[in-house]
Amino acid sequence: MKMPDLSDIRDLLYQASQGDQLAFRRLFHVYSPKVYSFALRLTHSGTLAEEVVQDIFLKLWLFKETLDAIQNFEAYLFTLTRNHTFNQLKRIAIETNAINKLEKELTEAHHETEETILYRESQHILNQVVSNLPPQQKLVYGMCHQEGLKYEEVAQRLNISRLTVKTHMQQALRTIKAHFSGLISLVFAFLY
Repeated sequence: MKMPDLSDIRDLLYQASQGDQLAFRRLFHVYSPKVYSFALRLTHSGTLAEEVVQDIFLKLWLFKETLDAIQNFEAYLFTLTRNHTFNQLKRIAIETNAINKLEKELTEAHHETEETILYRESQHILNQVVSNLPPQQKLVYGMCHQEGLKYEEVAQRLNISRLTVKTHMQQALRTIKAHFSGLISLVFAFLY
């Protein structure tokens, strides 16, 4: 479409400010390719540039009553386009940053949840293995690992030698380790 001269533009702006849709449509057809090109240079995105064109002309239509007061429409239009585009780019950057942060938090939460589940399952298995230990091994293991007592303290409380406590602990730990090693082998065999 041929570029109208300055008096034609002033006329179109006045008519559009009075609600003349045809005059506004003509302004759109003349200036939308320029707004698109400018927005495309700023955004490097055809889709975003199209959105900018729509937003700019919608804004112009919504405030059409002020169109006839604009002295240099082209400069006004490009300033409006530049500011709107930068605001859109800032909004996109903020949204992208928020999405990335949320994804990171969700991933961390997912890993924490997996770790919590694995820990609870391991604790459950450990408790089962400990409950099946012979009574003396179970008692010694409980006092050392769950109460945090040293071998000497356990020996004094049970009135047995430190070596006996150590032997019970070694046997209990061998049983527990063997059980977990068997489970790990089973898991690997299942996975591979």
